[in-house]
Amino acid sequence: MENHKEKILVVDDEASIRRILETRLSMIGYDVVTAADGEEALDTFRNADPDLVVLDVMMPKLDGYGVCQELRKESDIPIIMLTALGDVADRITGLELGADDYVVKPFSPKELEARIRSVLRRVEKNEANGIPSSGVIQVSTIRIDTNKRQVYKGDERIRLTGMEFSLLELLVSRSGEPFSRSEILQEVWGYTPERHVDTRVVDVHISRLRAKLEEDPSNPELILTARGTGYLFQRIIEPGEVG
Repeated sequence: MENHKEKILVVDDEASIRRILETRLSMIGYDVVTAADGEEALDTFRNADPDLVVLDVMMPKLDGYGVCQELRKESDIPIIMLTALGDVADRITGLELGADDYVVKPFSPKELEARIRSVLRRVEKNEANGIPSSGVIQVSTIRIDTNKRQVYKGDERIRLTGMEFSLLELLVSRSGEPFSRSEILQEVWGYTPERHVDTRVVDVHISRLRAKLEEDPSNPELILTARGTGYLFQRIIEPGEVG
């Protein structure tokens, strides 16, 4: 049976960047479709059903932020933003709107290829230590099904992006133990310790998870801050275990 080739939608108003990325990504085994502006990006997304979107921020008709917002209304597809903006706060805006990662222009195509591989790998089903064999974890009103990669709050399914779920799964796998931001970046995003990156990538994703899962995100009870370290998930008491 022929292996499924993952499809990537590259959205950039610069034709040279679209050509370079289409050529390089095709050479390493991806199907590639492209769009030159935000409106075309949404049309192409709905017609092509890609597995990941590489999305430029500054574009005509509809910018990358607008496209990201629209995509998140209907899909949990992985999104990597391309940004030429020098202000870190502007880059963080894309993450707050639902992007999974960002790469700053001018960028190395090899770096973008590594980011794509990492994000696609993390959103696929994987095994995590500390997860019960059933794959289902119940904490208060939250039910986490690691086999189906789904989360429920009571009877309502909570939509998480692939990276949000991977982050939650990591924290749950060692509940009660803190993870540093650097550890989280390595485990979830695949960043090496040598790569200097703004750790607010982690902070923004934690904030997004809290907004979706906590009763009061400003006073979290599930995803806790470990002062001076990073974050941890509240210790999960197993059935029959004395707390």
